[in-house]
Amino acid sequence: MRELDTGALLRLVQRATGHPPSSLVPMRGGASCRCYLRAVTPVGTAVAMFAPSVEGDGAAGGAPPPRWPFLEVRALLEERGVRVPALLAEGCEDGLLLLEDLGDATLSAFVERAPARRAEVYALAARELARAQRALAALPRGSIVDSCALDATLLRWELDHFRAWALDARGLRLGGAARAELDAVSERLARRIAAWPRGFVHRDYQSQNLMVVDAPGGGLEIAWLDFQDALLGPRAYDLATLLNDSAQDLDRPFVEARLDDYAAAASLDRPGRDALGREFDVLTVQRKLKDAGRFVFLDRIGADSSYLRYVEPALARARAALARLGDDEDMRALARLIAR
Repeated sequence: MRELDTGALLRLVQRATGHPPSSLVPMRGGASCRCYLRAVTPVGTAVAMFAPSVEGDGAAGGAPPPRWPFLEVRALLEERGVRVPALLAEGCEDGLLLLEDLGDATLSAFVERAPARRAEVYALAARELARAQRALAALPRGSIVDSCALDATLLRWELDHFRAWALDARGLRLGGAARAELDAVSERLARRIAAWPRGFVHRDYQSQNLMVVDAPGGGLEIAWLDFQDALLGPRAYDLATLLNDSAQDLDRPFVEARLDDYAAAASLDRPGRDALGREFDVLTVQRKLKDAGRFVFLDRIGADSSYLRYVEPALARARAALARLGDDEDMRALARLIAR
């Protein structure tokens, strides 16, 4: 883990803008170790991203270091017409990037300021996801996105994360028979999801990672952030993330309407829309159980205790989805186990 080299950051801003910054203002980040600062200069502002980890550092035999996943995915998204922050300058040797400042209007902040426009911007995010998935259906050879997938191993690990942290770590250990049943259901659920067709998945397509910005021709558009963990997975995964955001209170009619927006943008017929809804519910179960475990984990390792308030909302969303899937034996079993 490197320390932020302020001198290197000042030089990077000077090189990109022609001016040293008059101030560097810390910005709110997420749960990762990356941090962000707004650089204020006489010609405007820019966002400095500092990655203290060794991401992108070094290579064996004196070869050039590999490009950061953030940079590779950003370039791919930009090429395919997805709105992302422009890259102003690279200082990867110092763990730094300088990016376009898209302002402070995350989807979450925009809705808080303009609640009457909530349906408008969420519909925009759902339609943009469908459009982007079409544009990203064929990936470049050797793409980093194509190198990792939400396969059965990863999905099972996420479900085990729920058991380890949302249950065991909170003293809610299951007995032997119940534990074995949870393991068996988790394995089948992971394999079921992994067998679905795969495409581009942002992996954290939620209200803090989407910006509402002015479109060049007027109106609004959605810009993507925090996309460096993109991989392959089922089409409804990002929808399940967006419409089950623990920090947002989205009722079922609102969610159904946004699924309709996505389905229309993806040109799905009625059977296709019905299949999408069921995939969405199954992924809601998987994703929200994982989230519940993750929120406890972040608290226990001392990373961020603020996520603890989202544990119960995450479990409530999982329970609601399980209730809608009551015709499925595994979902009924999972509902009984969670209730216990």
